[in-house]
Amino acid sequence: MIRILLADDQRLVRAGFRSILADEDDIEVVGEAADGQAAVSACHELRPDVVLMDIRMPGMDGLEASRAIAGDERLASVKVVILTTFDLDDYVYGALRAGATGFLVKDTEPEELLQAVRVAARGDALISPSVTRRLIAEFAGRAKGPQPDPRLDALTEREREVMQLVAAGLTNDEIAARLVLAPSTAKTHVSRIMSKLGARDRSQVVVLAYESGLVSPGWLAD
Repeated sequence: MIRILLADDQRLVRAGFRSILADEDDIEVVGEAADGQAAVSACHELRPDVVLMDIRMPGMDGLEASRAIAGDERLASVKVVILTTFDLDDYVYGALRAGATGFLVKDTEPEELLQAVRVAARGDALISPSVTRRLIAEFAGRAKGPQPDPRLDALTEREREVMQLVAAGLTNDEIAARLVLAPSTAKTHVSRIMSKLGARDRSQVVVLAYESGLVSPGWLAD
């Protein structure tokens, strides 16, 4: 059972998401929060698997709340998915850098929401079902210039290659197909990369790939 916390200052939005999620046998909404501080507190109390977090809320906003959750070792298993709208695109890259697993646009289709929740729960891939990989690269391009990171020195050439594909948004199965590997081998490479980099999840691997210059905006764009 995937345990979900809904964090949004609009009650109708929370009710809409709850309605969609409630019909699924493998998903349970365990709580709601109307601001970022309440969301952080609820994470400590309820230990959800995934938080659907609005980016704009009174008091502590979604970015600050995501940063607080990602920075707390006691909440290491909690994944945050930021909810945004296209007019708030400037916040998305900052959200990923703050430790969010990924993001969804609020008008996403129900099927995409459900898929995103399941993907986030298993930590399998950066979530962007309604936002293209090219757009992710655009956000990264707005960040400061590439800064070499000594942590990458610990990676093998194969691990660097896998990291590039993770940054392009590929799943483990897609990486395996691209590199002609067994899916289990691809998964092992990703796990080792995260361990060597001290990354909480795949989204942090993506951010580091862009910020270090290992991947440049537009690389592998569709």
